[in-house]
Amino acid sequence: MKTLFKKIFNRFLVLNLIAMAVVVILLCVGVHYGLDIYTHHGQGIVVPELKGMSFEKAYRLLEENKLTIVVSDSGYNKQLPADCILAQTPGYGQKVKEGHVVYVTVNSPSSPTFAIPDIVDNSSVREAEARLMAMGFQLTPTQLVDGEKDWVYGILCRGRRVSNGDRIPIDYPLTLMVGKGTIDDSEDVEYIDPTYPDAASETDDFEEVKEPPTIH
Repeated sequence: MKTLFKKIFNRFLVLNLIAMAVVVILLCVGVHYGLDIYTHHGQGIVVPELKGMSFEKAYRLLEENKLTIVVSDSGYNKQLPADCILAQTPGYGQKVKEGHVVYVTVNSPSSPTFAIPDIVDNSSVREAEARLMAMGFQLTPTQLVDGEKDWVYGILCRGRRVSNGDRIPIDYPLTLMVGKGTIDDSEDVEYIDPTYPDAASETDDFEEVKEPPTIH
């Protein structure tokens, strides 16, 4: 038994096992550090601030930093010039690899238009205001008209009446035409109580029958 054990665990076998273990450890260490070197672990290019910058200037700046710019969306801010950067992803200060794509949102040269939702003669003033303001429209004080109280009868845009489905620029203010709870006096109907003949004033339609004269 002792002889068999010595044959199995001889010096040559032990050295081979140690050598294999060393090789495995070296491979693990090499892969770990190799990946760090390959991926530039801990290193990267800092994304510059692009907001408010013209697209052309942002393009040149990213090109100098070996990054790529792609327009992913557009927005509208009337306080800023057209084609300037409104937003960016990744944001300013983040570290990325060389050649990484930076997605930007640029300012549109004109305000976007939205279709007027189905609110005319179909909703209350509160519902209409909530829907229009959620879309981004600005509302002026309501204009009261004859009709059911707090019911929307129309929409005015720059003095012109618009309808459901009309596309209006988002920066155009809207005025809701709302019922004030009264009806136009011209539509009032005059009611006259009927009169009936007095029964006491009725006359007898029959003539009085006279007795024939007596002959003597």
